[in-house]
Amino acid sequence: MMMKRSLELEEARPVYLSPEKRQRLALESLPRAAPPLPTPKPARESSSSSHRDSFRHRDREEKRGSFRHRDREEKDVLEKTAEKLRETIREQYLGSNKTKTRTVSMKLSAKFRFSFDWENTDDTSCDTNALHQSPLLLYGRGFLAGIDRREQKKAAAQKENRVELRRDTSPEESTKKKAEMRDSFGMRVDRHWTDKAAEEMTERDWRIFREDFNISYKGSRLPRPMRDWKESKLGARLLRAIDKVGYKKPSPIQMATIPLGLQQRDVIGVAETGSGKTAAFVLPMLSYISRLPPITDAEAAEDPYALVMAPTRELAQQIERETTKLSTYLGIKVVSIVGGQSIEEQGFKVRQGCEVVIATPGRLLDCLERRYIVLNQCNYVVLDEADRMIDMGFEPQVAGVLDAMPSSNLKPQNAEEELDEKKIYRTTYMFSATMPPAVERLAKKYLRNPVVVTIGTAGSATGLVTQSVIMVKESDKMPRLRKIMADLGGDKTAVVFCNTKRSVDDRAKDLERLGFRVTTLHGGKSQDQREISLDGFRNRRFNVLVATDVAGRGIDIPDVAHVINYEMPSSVDTYTHRIGRTGRAGKKGLATSFLTLEDRDIFFDLKQMLVQSNSSVPPELARHDASKFKPGSIPDRPPKRCDTKYASH
Repeated sequence: MMMKRSLELEEARPVYLSPEKRQRLALESLPRAAPPLPTPKPARESSSSSHRDSFRHRDREEKRGSFRHRDREEKDVLEKTAEKLRETIREQYLGSNKTKTRTVSMKLSAKFRFSFDWENTDDTSCDTNALHQSPLLLYGRGFLAGIDRREQKKAAAQKENRVELRRDTSPEESTKKKAEMRDSFGMRVDRHWTDKAAEEMTERDWRIFREDFNISYKGSRLPRPMRDWKESKLGARLLRAIDKVGYKKPSPIQMATIPLGLQQRDVIGVAETGSGKTAAFVLPMLSYISRLPPITDAEAAEDPYALVMAPTRELAQQIERETTKLSTYLGIKVVSIVGGQSIEEQGFKVRQGCEVVIATPGRLLDCLERRYIVLNQCNYVVLDEADRMIDMGFEPQVAGVLDAMPSSNLKPQNAEEELDEKKIYRTTYMFSATMPPAVERLAKKYLRNPVVVTIGTAGSATGLVTQSVIMVKESDKMPRLRKIMADLGGDKTAVVFCNTKRSVDDRAKDLERLGFRVTTLHGGKSQDQREISLDGFRNRRFNVLVATDVAGRGIDIPDVAHVINYEMPSSVDTYTHRIGRTGRAGKKGLATSFLTLEDRDIFFDLKQMLVQSNSSVPPELARHDASKFKPGSIPDRPPKRCDTKYASH
């Protein structure tokens, strides 16, 4: 009996089941399609076996419930994850319907941090087009394929601005609209200086204006340059004369220097040949004289109000003609004093009274020494082609003329010192295509706080001239010249430069034999002969002018198609002025130069000039030793000593 009781207790004790066995029992406990009917237990089973079966059944039910609860939790987690994923996708494509609230927490001890997030209501930009402000009118707001959207928006904004400006508005409203124009991104549209009035120009616009015309200043208290003749403040009569002469638009040197001349500032103008320097100093000079009382018989003894000095007779007479044309409506009398004419006759014209004297330095100094002219009231002085006057040895004469003027009307050396408004001060202009040290020395002595105006690069030729340099032998020059002149054509003009009078006469005879209409110009001709030659060349009675450097400075001969340097000069400055006879007044020109090995003194400077102007350099010139070093910078090498072994041979 005791043994039976111990067996029953042992069977009622819990039994450990492995996970594999539990899984198998769980699978077996799942309902089946057709569960078998329970079989009746045999009657012989004891009560202990039935108790064991009930315990096992209860254990299986507990395990089955735990598995169902675990499956339900996993299913809930999966459903929540899928719902969160769907919500994220919906917000990405459709946006969130929730109203975001932005809170910026600031601590007194911490530095404020800027937040780059904003709400939909924070966008305050608006479309400037009234049609686009309605959310219903969306048609037509697309873009063209293949074109940058930003550029399309800019073009649309510019078109809208033009439409706005065409509407009937007052000038004040139009100016306000121009200032308030904005592009499609809401940024203010900055128009080009050509679309602005002078009062609308900003400092940036003036800088761009100077860069466009290659204008550079050196000085203090600079006035604004003028952009057209209407802004020049020259007066109605001068503007009328300018229109009659046919000056449509001012050149860069005129834009920069005329406002300075109207303020009676001392000016040093450096500009390329053919840039309009004559009108740049004549117009402010005439404006100054027009404010003075006219010359009467009593004041005639005091002589002129203004003086212009030029290096050559031809240039002086050319300035006289230009000044006479521009002073048509002012009643100003102009007299020229040059060599080759009667000095007594010229002195008589001056004594009759004149406002402007145009002279060469040598003849003018003779008139001063003979008392034909005095300069007691001359307060406006112009030195045209100042470097050429120095090169020709006129520096003592120029200094003598300037010393003959009263020194009491000179401006003070201190630029900060205020000028007396009731006093008339001397105004001095110096113009040239180059500015060597001798001219700077002269300017330092006679000019007071000058403004240096440079157009382009000092000493360079105009970009309208195409330079061609040909390396030839002396015997090949004439055949080359014959071919060039044959290609020129009968309706075009050319200037052929030589270095000596004899060479000029010989080349003229050679070209006459070829059937060209040739005239000559050099220092051996009288003044009347020189005037006849120039007038005939200007009037197209001659189509070829053979000349020395007399014609190389300042002489304005319109429509010269070709300049030929048959013989090269010794300095690059003279070369610059020679080729400057073509490419004038905005027209293109061609310059051809014959270069030989005898011209090695100019090789270095000529090569530098060709490189700077983007012209082709002949290979012979580029390879030559003289073109690699400046003359005088490297001493000549001593000749090699001959070997004594071969000295007798």
